[in-house]
Amino acid sequence: MRNYTLFILALASVFLLPSCRKDEYIFKSNKEQVAYPRPDSKTLGFYILNEGNMGMNRASIDYFDYRTGYYSTDIYSELNPNAIKELGDVGNDLKIYGNKLYAVINASNKIEVMNKWTAQRQKVITVPNCRYLAFHQDKAYVSSYSGPIGVDPNAEKGFVAEIDTTSLELTRKVQVGYQPEEMVIVNNKLYVANSGGYRVPNYDTTVSVIDLDSFEEIRKIDVAINLHRMVLAPNGLIYVSSRGDYKGVRSDIFIIDPQKDEVVQSLGVGASELCLSGELLYYYNSEEDQNTGSRDIKYGIIDTNTQQVISNEIITDGTDKQIMLPYGLTINPETKEIYITDAQNYIVTGFVYCFTPDGKLKWKTTAGNIPAHFAFLK
Repeated sequence: MRNYTLFILALASVFLLPSCRKDEYIFKSNKEQVAYPRPDSKTLGFYILNEGNMGMNRASIDYFDYRTGYYSTDIYSELNPNAIKELGDVGNDLKIYGNKLYAVINASNKIEVMNKWTAQRQKVITVPNCRYLAFHQDKAYVSSYSGPIGVDPNAEKGFVAEIDTTSLELTRKVQVGYQPEEMVIVNNKLYVANSGGYRVPNYDTTVSVIDLDSFEEIRKIDVAINLHRMVLAPNGLIYVSSRGDYKGVRSDIFIIDPQKDEVVQSLGVGASELCLSGELLYYYNSEEDQNTGSRDIKYGIIDTNTQQVISNEIITDGTDKQIMLPYGLTINPETKEIYITDAQNYIVTGFVYCFTPDGKLKWKTTAGNIPAHFAFLK
């Protein structure tokens, strides 16, 4: 409780919070109460990383407090007044590990490490063109495109760097495929999805497998073009998404068996985002056809035991028609509430939607520019 109190005091020094509202459905934007307080919630709240448009230095962090019901925007800038250029350019991933909050700021080539209770900066770790994080046994692993941002048929291979979470120093680095994305760790092996997105139309098609003892790439698994998301299901199978080529090759989800290190199934289901809740894998697919300019948006739930789609909807009250461009997706592990963000047109501020476990809207609020990545504080 002491750390939670410190967090509240830090926020209170910045925000003057309004009095408690009685209406559950309060649609407000900045530093406002959006839900009933839950003083007994085991989940204290969540941080959300707003990506911000590239080149505009608009990455920011918001915070929602379950115990008070308040949603506060851009807390990093307020709590870190001496940070030059504030959070930076393009927030790409956000995770909590131990007592630290890690934010990957892609175009600023850095990882911001903060105190998870106060969101105050502890250290900046420089990693060029960094993408996503994974954690294992007091080590952080970050994927990196390595080279400069931009389409280049000769773009170099990427790498995964290891960071000691105590000293916050880079310890080891291993080269992987082209433009590596998300990662999972199982059986002391790190799996990373290689996209090859800079080398379009010559995308990478592989998942690199890294032995964590030697920190060497021991094999590549051929999967599909332009790989991105990666999730480890409770049954030990790895789900990895392919974005396709946005033309003739459609997005799909593939399943890898890490015991065999081979693809065992493709689901024929496109996915822009994946979120695991117990044995259920939630997804949405927002796929734009570059030939026609049209966008097809679909939602669904997969049972990872049967590898079958058991629902073609997440939102059940028609609110999905309000969402212009779904972007972030997460599930509260305690309450099973569903959170979906709307990036709108990428330029204006986005929205955060909170739904009940059965998909009915509870509240909605304005976030920052391109709200995307969640980290729950317990």
